[in-house]
Amino acid sequence: MSKTPRTESLAPSEPDLRSPLLEPEAGAATKPVERLCIDDMLKKYCGEFGWWQLRHFVLTSMAWALEAFHTMVVIFADREPAWRCTDRGCSTDAKSVCKLEPGSWEWIGGSGSSTVAEFGLICSEKYKVGLVQALFFGGCMIGAGVFGHLSDSKLGRKGSLLVVCMLNAIFGCLTALSPDYWTYALFRLLTGFSTGGVGLCAFVLATEPVGPTKRGVAGMSTFYFFSGGIAALSGIAYIFQTWRALYIATSIPSILFLIIILPFVSESPRWFLIRGKTGQAMKTMHKIAKCNGKNLPDGVTLALDEDANDTSDYKTGQESNKEAITGSLVDVLRSPLTRVRLFLAVAINFFCSIVYYGLSLNVVNLGTNLHLNVFLNAVAEMPAFLLTALLLDRFGRKPLTVGTQWFSAAFCLAGGLLWGYGMQKTIRMVCGILGIFGMAGTYNLFFIYTVELFPTVVRNAALGCATQAAQMGAILAPFVVVLGNGIPFMVFGVCGVAGGLLAFFLPETLNKPLYDTMEGMEDGESVPTINV
Repeated sequence: MSKTPRTESLAPSEPDLRSPLLEPEAGAATKPVERLCIDDMLKKYCGEFGWWQLRHFVLTSMAWALEAFHTMVVIFADREPAWRCTDRGCSTDAKSVCKLEPGSWEWIGGSGSSTVAEFGLICSEKYKVGLVQALFFGGCMIGAGVFGHLSDSKLGRKGSLLVVCMLNAIFGCLTALSPDYWTYALFRLLTGFSTGGVGLCAFVLATEPVGPTKRGVAGMSTFYFFSGGIAALSGIAYIFQTWRALYIATSIPSILFLIIILPFVSESPRWFLIRGKTGQAMKTMHKIAKCNGKNLPDGVTLALDEDANDTSDYKTGQESNKEAITGSLVDVLRSPLTRVRLFLAVAINFFCSIVYYGLSLNVVNLGTNLHLNVFLNAVAEMPAFLLTALLLDRFGRKPLTVGTQWFSAAFCLAGGLLWGYGMQKTIRMVCGILGIFGMAGTYNLFFIYTVELFPTVVRNAALGCATQAAQMGAILAPFVVVLGNGIPFMVFGVCGVAGGLLAFFLPETLNKPLYDTMEGMEDGESVPTINV
């Protein structure tokens, strides 16, 4: 009788002996973790701009020099060479060869020195030089939209950069083999298509892993690589005197970039996050923290803007169960907040591009050494980059965008109004240099401004659309220049004033977070930001 109660008491005790073994696992599953957006994680744990970001920024931004090569190579490849008489019937006083007898003159440096000499792009055929440049920028406009979308969706930032650099190398080398003008024009169109995606992909990839307080200066610094590429191009063109050799020489760096540089570039953790690949995003964040000498705790994980600071259950290091988030220009236009921003960004980029490229084209009209002119023009832009970078976080994006455009416009208008009062060459030179100084600063800072105006999910699509508008301005700029006298300066001045007025309607983005989703931006912008 005494054994029966003892047996009954042992049966219920067995689950009690096993349950403590399960309790720690159940407790770990319900323990809340710290869920942060990327900006907060960079500031709190990983470092906003440490050694990892510096190395990644420099390697990625080298692509800007490649874009400079493929864009500006036409300055030397499509130039009109000097000529000389070979017959007594040739007059050395002639201003052009159009009225001279065929065979009475020759190109200095031979017909292979430029496409103008080899394809006979002079006199009635001279318009074809401008047509090639227009086709290139037209290709850039298309490519910016295509690769802007692909870098936000399937290919990612790094994947898109790989594709455009590969295409640049292929089309650049094929351009050097062009047997006639129309084949040459076709390959320049295709090169423009791939070049249009280089700058925007490199810019976004270089700046997205940078913390919010350092992103402005970092973004402004990318343009040093573009100007440095133009300066290097003048040296390359001095060594390679024929246009075919020059195209090969400016295409090889794209191949070297693919082989030597790009393997050491990481995909943006922001792109991983919006694609639902939280685990891969966290791996990148751990690398950033480790390389910067920081410690990222195991109980911290990434989340999108609207999920950040949520203390619900979450398994760190695992892929998100959420469906990958994608966006397009349709999403940008659907939201009233981003729709207005896109319109303003497109219009401002259009006006800036007309002024910047229009003033740049005047370099060939100075009548001095072309290689030296291009080099000095590139170097002259760098103080504008430095000045705007130093002032960007002090005065904000909006005041500088307005101020630099109006600074440029003032000197352009002065150049147009004072054109007929003597000292034309001096006025043209001074007004042109100061005009491009101001607009180079605008071009520089407005890239970082545009990046901050749109969330990650549609950032490259919006930036690509703005870049397309800039290419439209680049297409129209040569047609403004040919108007002659003081008219181009007046047009550039009006464009600068208009761009500055439009910038007044943009919001200030200084010290505001870089949003990941449309919902996160709309929620964040609806709450007033208080700067302490």
